[in-house]
Amino acid sequence: METSLRYSGDSKSLRIYAKEKIPIADNTICQLNGELDTRIGAPTFVNAMIRYFSHDLASSLGVGVQYNRHGKVHYNLRAKKTFPVTADELLSFNIKGRCHADEEFKETKYTGAAEFTWKIFNVKKDQDLRLKFGYNVLDKIPYLQIRENNWTFNADGNRRWNVRYDL
Repeated sequence: METSLRYSGDSKSLRIYAKEKIPIADNTICQLNGELDTRIGAPTFVNAMIRYFSHDLASSLGVGVQYNRHGKVHYNLRAKKTFPVTADELLSFNIKGRCHADEEFKETKYTGAAEFTWKIFNVKKDQDLRLKFGYNVLDKIPYLQIRENNWTFNADGNRRWNVRYDL
């Protein structure tokens, strides 16, 4: 199980996140994840998703259901396609999209992004770095991510930020 501690400037509370990936077929997993907000002492959300990975096409597709703290059910669909920019695949260009719909499919929210990801191994001994620069096409907001081993910092053009530590 993957776990992390998360903190963002929006919520100003520490959240505990957990994710489990259960293989169900070749290139297919069932991903279960959820988050506990320590300020309110209750889960923020619980999510179950079936994800399919095509290594030949460097893409993934996922469909799932999410239950949030307000007692509402949402359906999710997500897709991602990676295009290597360099032969060693350390620099890549990604396009990704998501669709969130409420349980009656009356309210639907779409997101789409294009991003460059640069992986730098052994910046220092046993220290890897990943830089991600992207643009949310529908919301017209640039964003960045800096990941160093267990630490991740995210920020966007609306001055929103969060930090994550993987346990």
